[in-house]
Amino acid sequence: MAGEASGDLHGSQVVEALLRSGLAIQVFAVGGERMRRAGAEMFIDSSRLSVVGITEVLGRGWSLLTAYLDIRDFIKKSGLALLILIDFPDFNLLLARVAKRVGVPVLYYISPQVWAWRSGRVKKIARYVNKMAVIFPFEVPIYQKAGMGVEFVGHPLLDVLDAIPQGRSPFNEEFKGDPLIALLPGSREKEVKSLLPEMVRAADILTCLKPGVKFILPVAPTVDGEDLKKNIHSHSAAITVVEGQTYKAIRAADLVIVASGTATLETAILGKPMVIVYRVSPPSYWVGKVMIKVNWVGLVNIVAGKGVVPELLQGEAKGRQIADAALRILDDETYRRRMLGELAEVRKKLGTSGAAERVARIALGMIDQNL
Repeated sequence: MAGEASGDLHGSQVVEALLRSGLAIQVFAVGGERMRRAGAEMFIDSSRLSVVGITEVLGRGWSLLTAYLDIRDFIKKSGLALLILIDFPDFNLLLARVAKRVGVPVLYYISPQVWAWRSGRVKKIARYVNKMAVIFPFEVPIYQKAGMGVEFVGHPLLDVLDAIPQGRSPFNEEFKGDPLIALLPGSREKEVKSLLPEMVRAADILTCLKPGVKFILPVAPTVDGEDLKKNIHSHSAAITVVEGQTYKAIRAADLVIVASGTATLETAILGKPMVIVYRVSPPSYWVGKVMIKVNWVGLVNIVAGKGVVPELLQGEAKGRQIADAALRILDDETYRRRMLGELAEVRKKLGTSGAAERVARIALGMIDQNL
């Protein structure tokens, strides 16, 4: 059960691992094209479920409700040996409750972020979920304290990034001899509109202070690339816009200026120093300050348990401050090497590749116990 594109990706890897076991297993899925290609029999397409924001949730309430009722009835009537839930917590915990009532064991892969906010959900999870497969090591004691079965399986990003061919990026040749900075303003239109102008201002400042510096901007598929190019056309910085190719751009870069989110972990795994920027509306920021109980915004710093890379939040995420933070990384070799050493430790903390295989092993063990 996956409600979003990322869950469909991680779920497809689990489906493949389950079917490789050679056992007579039939997998039904709520997901997308990736799980279908992996060999699951699709029950509901997750496009019926994927919404962002309160307004969209209200607008698609009927679709969400009917999907929930269909899945609920399926869980009750189909004689499942196991229900595997992937992320998507508010919806998935409703399904976990249904499964509990009819005696279907539940494995939850990719925990709700109870370590950041709404920590009271742990009690609810413990009531309805039989085992958690977590992707961060610091999540293990949270569930152990609640008396739950829990196992750290490693981060699925390691499988994605380890599958990328090693060696130099093609951009290394294109920008040979020049310092190269990758700009990653995010994958949502609103996020890009908020962060990219200041990233470009930082690029202009760096161009004045460090002649020869070049910039590469990989555009996410969810962002209008043509509109983005118009916004940077009038600036002095040499910014090359490419469609997609984010990992190739990161691998070629000497430094990455990145929006807070999963991309910070991707950058850490690929071993590149970074500056994290984060900006939301003032009301959202202050609500978050009250509700979210973490010392850092960037996942890379949260995993490290300390501030290993600079974070520029809200009013600090301005062109001058971004340029100053970037310049220190480029010019201070001792600082840069220390950061790279800390990022290598972050990668170690994320475990090793093979998360989907471990989840499949746990699932098969739970099915065995339930037969």
